[in-house]
Amino acid sequence: MTLIWVSLIWPWLLLLLIALVSRRPEASYGPWARRSVLLALVALTLGYLHWRVTASLNRATALSTGLSWLLLLAEAWLLLAGLLPLLLSWRRFDDGRRAADAAQAHWQASDWRPHVAVLVPTCGEPLAVLGRCLLGCSGLSYPHTTVWVLDDSARPEVRELAERHGCRYLSRSERHHAKAGNLNAGLAASNGELVAVFDADFVPQRQFLERTVGLLLEPDVGLVQTPQVFFNADPLLRNLAMERWMLPDEDNFYRWIEPVRSAWGAVVCAGTSFVARRQALDQVGGFVEAALSEDFVTGIALLGRGWRVRYLGEPLSAGLAAETLLDFVRQRQRWAAGTLQSLRLPQGPLRQGGLGPAQRLALLEGCLHWLSTLPRLLVLLMPLSYGLLGVVPINISGPGVMTQLLPLWLSLLLSVGWLNRRSRHALLSELPSWALTVPLATTVLTSLVGWFGGFRITPKQQPRSRGGASWLLVAPLLVLLTLQGLNLLRLSGALSNASAGLEPRPDLQLGLVWCLLTLLGLLVSLRACWDSADPEPVPWLAAPLQAAFSRNDGSSLCTPVEAISERGADLQLAAPDRAALSSAVLVQLRSPQEQTVATLRGQIVPEQGVPNQTCRSGHMRISVLWSAGQQPQLEQLQRWLFCRPGCWQQRQATGEWQALLALIKRLLRRPRPLAAGQRSLVQQANPAHPPAADNAGP
Repeated sequence: MTLIWVSLIWPWLLLLLIALVSRRPEASYGPWARRSVLLALVALTLGYLHWRVTASLNRATALSTGLSWLLLLAEAWLLLAGLLPLLLSWRRFDDGRRAADAAQAHWQASDWRPHVAVLVPTCGEPLAVLGRCLLGCSGLSYPHTTVWVLDDSARPEVRELAERHGCRYLSRSERHHAKAGNLNAGLAASNGELVAVFDADFVPQRQFLERTVGLLLEPDVGLVQTPQVFFNADPLLRNLAMERWMLPDEDNFYRWIEPVRSAWGAVVCAGTSFVARRQALDQVGGFVEAALSEDFVTGIALLGRGWRVRYLGEPLSAGLAAETLLDFVRQRQRWAAGTLQSLRLPQGPLRQGGLGPAQRLALLEGCLHWLSTLPRLLVLLMPLSYGLLGVVPINISGPGVMTQLLPLWLSLLLSVGWLNRRSRHALLSELPSWALTVPLATTVLTSLVGWFGGFRITPKQQPRSRGGASWLLVAPLLVLLTLQGLNLLRLSGALSNASAGLEPRPDLQLGLVWCLLTLLGLLVSLRACWDSADPEPVPWLAAPLQAAFSRNDGSSLCTPVEAISERGADLQLAAPDRAALSSAVLVQLRSPQEQTVATLRGQIVPEQGVPNQTCRSGHMRISVLWSAGQQPQLEQLQRWLFCRPGCWQQRQATGEWQALLALIKRLLRRPRPLAAGQRSLVQQANPAHPPAADNAGP
């Protein structure tokens, strides 16, 4: 009897431990708290899998037995693969800022001032995108640099743009091996002890090199990687209007996965925003041209040759995220194919010599992440067996739900966001990502048989004259949604019959809950597929700026800037103030320190052209479009928006349930037009309140 009570109570005791510990931030504890939670999760997972093997398989028929084992294998894969990155965080880790502070002070006291070749590979990006990048690269405060524009599109206008920014220009006659070949051509043409690489859509802050070069003082450091952040919201967040509530996937990777891997000496090179030692690159033969993901494989090659790859988790540059969901999915497909291709390459995580067991395991975790798409698809389809096939793939009872399923599920909800330092929601982030499941599963299957596709550049800042969705994404979701709808009807009928016969059916109740969650995820994913029209796509930011005007009577007016871009600004004014302004205005933009950022001429958009004129405060919203012919003033604004130190903040994920309610509300609304008052905004950090380091506790 005592053993029975212990078996019933211990999962809930572990859940209580996790609930108590997760009430405070993970960094406020010592390592014991994280390790206690990890041990509790391992115990709950192993207990759940033991119960699944011994007590939950449905062996009534050959079909039910096959489906039961298939579901069990999928669950076991997802649970154990999900535990691996958590268990890697057993070792203490931080984001590298403290080490960078010490290294910068040491470097500044030394006389080592290496020359840096800054390589900017480009292939057809719009001139406005590339110009923003070159403005940042040519404005780096470190003086010993030469910026090289590596143009694989051979456009005369790119050469002119490079010359205007004081950059060297190089175009290959034979454009083999995509980005890797382009970078290797840049390596051969340039000189410099160090090499910095920025994609054509990324803009470095002016102190980028001062913050990273010091880490290369140690002679065995071959590369320093910094995080990728974006000054536009990714399409999943933008299309769902969830920019305030959710964080992009990259936050989880760069704020948690990379620091954890850094503790094991397995930092991944991310292809942009890094500085490398030329000697190290020369030793591995440059960037690996046979690889679709040349960055990932080149980083592994460096590790295998004994070079260290350091990580600095401070946002020192920012770029453009994919702008439509189809481009977003294709980008992820390329990443998945490139990562899985690395398993076959001599420089990959399986075959590269010189790696330690922990390094190899940490690098293989990235491959497991993409392979997990197949069991995720299986779990997505499995609820159909209840209603459409009449087969129960898991035997479950009330005690099984209470002692195994519920404690594990609640523990994961409470602990995953806590362990990853609020860089990702546990459940909410999974729902819209189901839009990627079928395309990624297809990519994984084709990669496993050896077909990886080619290198496809993600389009940037492409105009969209009207809103719409790609049938390549919508069609599989509609098929799945229809099947789950039929499944729901069949399940509802079966449960009604069971209720009429007073027969409790926890297995059907579980199937109903499972079906409803799947329907919710499919509806969210379907909504996320709709890309709003954006005829003039430029990134809009919520920046800490004030706009000063001169009224018609000569007096001055100052008002906060609600949204700003290289195209214009949105402001809120009282009605009398609006009446005191002419249509042509001179706007002085001021920082929180009352310094003038830029002074620009603009035209106020006619009121009938701006939706949602009246704000909650009773003020009126107006939009100002910058006039043409102000390139120096616009570049001054760009330098402040994109190149000033500390401009990009690292937010914490909001509460899971509050964000879920916000998401459900947005499902009931029409897609928003990207206009004043409804723009997709990325929040900038306030210079008066710089973002804090994301370091581990003592």
